[in-house]
Amino acid sequence: MNEETPETKEPFIDKEKLMLWFFYVAPHHLISRIVFTITRLRGPFVQPLIKWFIRKFDVDMSEALYENISVYETFNDFFTRDLKDGVRPIVSGANTLASPADGTVSEAGKIEAGQIIQAKEHQYTVNQLIGGDEAISKLFENGRFATIYLAPNNYHRLHMPTDARLYKMIHVPGRLFSVARWTVEAIPRIFARNERVVCLFSTRAGPMAMILVGAMNVAAIETVWSGLITPPKGKKVSEFDYSHTTKQIEKGSEMGRFNMGSTVILLTSDRVNWLQKLRPGNQVKMGELIGHFPMPQKKSVKKVVKKA
Repeated sequence: MNEETPETKEPFIDKEKLMLWFFYVAPHHLISRIVFTITRLRGPFVQPLIKWFIRKFDVDMSEALYENISVYETFNDFFTRDLKDGVRPIVSGANTLASPADGTVSEAGKIEAGQIIQAKEHQYTVNQLIGGDEAISKLFENGRFATIYLAPNNYHRLHMPTDARLYKMIHVPGRLFSVARWTVEAIPRIFARNERVVCLFSTRAGPMAMILVGAMNVAAIETVWSGLITPPKGKKVSEFDYSHTTKQIEKGSEMGRFNMGSTVILLTSDRVNWLQKLRPGNQVKMGELIGHFPMPQKKSVKKVVKKA
């Protein structure tokens, strides 16, 4: 008999497969543009929405510069709230790297053969992540990477891990898959498929990139030097050259923010060594020590800028 027993019978609905199907077919950008509009509306619904969000995601408002939620005129004002002075001390030392964000470490380690680990059984290349520039990809050969996921209750401004000079920014259009842990484990090359903003710097540690990855409901990505970058105005990769400017950004200074939560990926040279605590699942706070590097001769930083 071929009749299935209760033990072998397939479940009627596989919820995870159903959710994956939804993420593949959903109009990512339309949904995110709707969220963009709603989170900037003013009205009597804003305060109840903020109160619900604080309860739902256990947001610690004692760290916020303004604890009284009546100060926030829109939900986005609340979501991108600033912190009180001193609640995120920046690690000292010219040869140290500070965490760029509050969040959970998704993966961290060495870039091997140009490959970055996304999750178990999933990898993608540096070249795919940064939008296809081979010259820039080579800067990070055998380097280090760290992927940090910002949950809804986290602080959503991003800060510089070390003193740096900005020399290029790349906007790479793409999808807006959710970057929750289960989707990262299920969808191949998710960070190299989602819309992202690649910021390239020269530092004492050598070349460094901060990649701000968009996601479902991430209505916008901003940087302090260019303002709002997404929503995008097209489907082509856009590059912005800052190599002839002097955009110096100090360690610990704000460099950008997510309007709704997402992921930041940090790429460095092979001279950087991560701390042992930079492991998947561990929590990090913006400004705390995550790595260190030997101090270079001054001319090495100049070479990085010319090479890029």
